Amino acid sequence: MTPQMDSALTIARAATLRPIADIAAAMGISDEYLEPYGRYVTKVRLDAIEALAERPRGKYIVVTAVTPTPLGEGKTTTVLGLAQGLHHVGATATAAIRQSSMGPTFGIKGGAAGGGYSQAAPFEALNLHLTGDMHAVTAAHNQLAAMVDNHIYHGNELGLATDAITWRRCLDVNDRALRNIVVGLGSGEDGVPRQSGFDITAASEVMAILALSTSLRDMRSRLGRIVVGFTKAGEPVTAEQLRAGGAMAVIMRDALKPNLLQTLENTPVLVHAGPFGNIAHGNSSVVADQLGIHTADYLVTEAGFGADMGAERFFNIKSRVSGLTPDAAVIVVTVRALKAHSGAHRIVAGRPLPPALLAENPEEVLQGGENLRKQIENVQLHGVTPVVAINAFPEDHASEYEAIFSIASSLGVRCAVTRHFAEGGAGAVDLAREVIAATKEPSSFRMLYDSNASLREKIETIAQRVYGAEGVDYSPQAAKRLDLFEKVGFGHFSVCIAKTHLSISSNPQLKGAPTGWRLPVREVRASAGAGFIYAICGDMRTMPGLSLHPAAENIDLDDDGNIVGLY
Repeated sequence: MTPQMDSALTIARAATLRPIADIAAAMGISDEYLEPYGRYVTKVRLDAIEALAERPRGKYIVVTAVTPTPLGEGKTTTVLGLAQGLHHVGATATAAIRQSSMGPTFGIKGGAAGGGYSQAAPFEALNLHLTGDMHAVTAAHNQLAAMVDNHIYHGNELGLATDAITWRRCLDVNDRALRNIVVGLGSGEDGVPRQSGFDITAASEVMAILALSTSLRDMRSRLGRIVVGFTKAGEPVTAEQLRAGGAMAVIMRDALKPNLLQTLENTPVLVHAGPFGNIAHGNSSVVADQLGIHTADYLVTEAGFGADMGAERFFNIKSRVSGLTPDAAVIVVTVRALKAHSGAHRIVAGRPLPPALLAENPEEVLQGGENLRKQIENVQLHGVTPVVAINAFPEDHASEYEAIFSIASSLGVRCAVTRHFAEGGAGAVDLAREVIAATKEPSSFRMLYDSNASLREKIETIAQRVYGAEGVDYSPQAAKRLDLFEKVGFGHFSVCIAKTHLSISSNPQLKGAPTGWRLPVREVRASAGAGFIYAICGDMRTMPGLSLHPAAENIDLDDDGNIVGLY
């Protein structure tokens, strides 16, 4: 019987961490660029990016995965394990991961620090408030929501149609009772009654903007471009028109600075921004990558969920903004995930795995391997060299690993078993060597679609080439809104398709690499600040005080990033 490992928290508390200033110094970041939050966490000032710009550029590795089970397949753990493993083979590496949302942390999924002996530390700080970035996003988002209702209360000069307001509230808590609410009840001084609701903070456009901004001025501009709703004539109303962008930027000023932590083996980890991968673009921040790419031989980052979701958006949204192109992609796979994609098992989050799933059965692995084949193809569509990482579990069997190796071999793709969860960086040495070899191949990175293509062309390209759909069906509302977005100048935006993460299709029950289905786009929304439109497919409910004086309209940042107009 396999010995029981200690909990992640127990392992983390037993680790010997180095002062964070020492970690930064090893990356080439001097004390003048650090704003410490205790002994083991620091923010890094944005001017450090320019200070490091003349240093050599490291290789850029994105970690993605097959379509996951509800339990996840260990991408964050693999990012951290691979970064540690690269150190074990004589290279230097920095990891870059998303921040934890307290919704999943206090829910079934748990935190976002990795696990076992491949995790970021301090464990408690990372999984809770860290440096307060999540709260800043929440506050900035809700400041705009308050100013929307305040504008309506004071006469609605912009003519915002109350039934066409798209800006809701947000909260970093799982609270389904707040998904749909009515605001403005009570006396006349309590505002104008209308429907609204709450989303979880990680689904906020402000979070997506935090992740995609390249500078403080860029973030200020993006916040101003947020569309909060439309007039009766169909004209978009923005945060800038409400004079809310400055106040939001003031709230977010410090949140834009990346957070620096370390792994249990003292490998640097940049932890910054946390947009959800099934709703938003699911990648950590551009500024963290701009910083980290010049601090080591390798920068290892993560894209949320499978290669059909997080990796596609990494390539077509994040890389388009950052200008950084990946040198290789790691596709994380587990035996249990491929068995689940055979269609023979049902995995439910929070419940024990079915005993039949743990029995030796390489044939089931091969059956479910169609999902792996498709996700490899999705990476190769973008001209990126994939490496398959088999994240090992104690219940696996050698014959099942051989089945995965055979799939990778048939496609000419490198593959390695990695045991970083149980063994730390030493368990990821084989994977590290395969990744190094992959980065030495010539790169031919390409976007899947051109910015000048129509929004429908972009949606249909992703649906057919990445998801394998026969075509796309638009609801009347979605079709009308797409026409409106093209008319008002949003046609050059990228596309972020919001769908289930449990299938390559939009139906979570369809496993493997389904064919013969059509993508149902029931709603589209504009994220003008983030620079993409959401095409919402299926049921994407996410969970997750009125200001009567418009003083916030006078708060802003000057060209040097200083706060002005704050009384």
